[in-house]
Amino acid sequence: MFRPMKIPEEEIEFLFSRAGGPGGQHVNRRATRVEARWNVLESPSLTDEQRDILRERLAGRVSKEGILRVVADRERSQARNKQVAAARLRGLVDAALKRRKPRRRTRPPRSAEERRLREKKQRSEVKEKRRPPTPEE
Repeated sequence: MFRPMKIPEEEIEFLFSRAGGPGGQHVNRRATRVEARWNVLESPSLTDEQRDILRERLAGRVSKEGILRVVADRERSQARNKQVAAARLRGLVDAALKRRKPRRRTRPPRSAEERRLREKKQRSEVKEKRRPPTPEE
């Protein structure tokens, strides 16, 4: 059974900046946008196998330095955005580390194969009828 990964709060670095969006004047004066950063390469919470899996499955999201970055700026409060960013980061990691069921190869049913060939033959005949007649006919 899958157990979610526990990322210690101390390993997550939070950066704050001003955010656009709802909030009026409040949003122009307060740093409510939160960027959560977690170093996948240097995290003591990961095994080497987990580290490799994360680098492979989150390749587009992990920087060359091994930093996984998530941004939250929807909420008006910094504290709420911080919670959202941390939850999103943990969700990404959990989804990437979840063991995937191996795909079992299956064959298409015979009826599907026959239908495909029948339709292919009909299409061929339609195209054949469009051609101009050959001189010997």
